[in-house]
Parts: sequence; structure tokens; C-alpha cells
Amino acid sequence: MKRIAVVKVRGSIRVPQTVKDTMAMINLTRVNHCVLIDDRDTYKGMLQKAKDYITWGEVSPKSMERMLTKRGNVTDFGKYKTVEAFVEAFMKFEGELDEIHAGPVFRLSPPKKGYESTKKPFAKKGSLGNRGEAINQLLARMI
Repeated sequence: MKRIAVVKVRGSIRVPQTVKDTMAMINLTRVNHCVLIDDRDTYKGMLQKAKDYITWGEVSPKSMERMLTKRGNVTDFGKYKTVEAFVEAFMKFEGELDEIHAGPVFRLSPPKKGYESTKKPFAKKGSLGNRGEAINQLLARMI
């Protein structure tokens, strides 16, 4: 299994109610918010339903570490001595964010130099849909 970072790219004006409900279930309520999920089939279906409003991809340990230190508002890592130890356990599904009292949502800044295009899929040089490993570059511009 993998950890997936999901970022809301577009707002909620004139969005079908089913898509709004799907994004609410993933905890994406505002633009530029990021959540971390795993790659279960249930989540994959949710991502496909909201693909015209969000972008996602497999998050790297380095990006995860930067998000926790800069945007996680975490002061104590509990049984984990360092942020690196927690990230390693988190990526192996041995630790969860609630163990270190981190919220499920990371509030990020708009990306430096902006989104590519908020109306096209990533495959067509846009910002929406599955990015794969390229999500880490977007997160670096947003942290």
C-alpha cells in the first residue's frame, strides 16, 4: 500500500452535490488544502469521482517530512524521537497522524508560479487528476 497526497485545486461553486459530498468525506473543504490517504479501492473511487476538482499522487517521505515540520503544527512526536522516525513509521503504516496530534488536513499556500491550468487534466499539461510522483514537486511549491 502507498500513501497518497490529495490537494483541492478548484472551488466548490457550481459543483454537483455528489462531488461535494465525496470531497467532504475526504476532508477537502477548501482550495489548497491537502489530506493524506492510502490507496484502498474505496478511496480510488472517491478520487475518480472528484477528479475534475482535485489532484493527487504518491507522496515521498521527504515531502511528508516538510509538510509536518512547516504545516503540521506538531510540537511533540510522542514515542517517536524525531520527525524522521515518525515519517518512516507513517510511510510503513505503523504510525498515524493522530498519534502525534496532527490534524488530518494540511493548509498549504497557493503554489509558487501558480497552477498549470485548473481546467485541464495533468496529462494534458493541466493541474487536475493523478500526478503520480509529480505531486511532490507541487507540494514543494506549496509548502
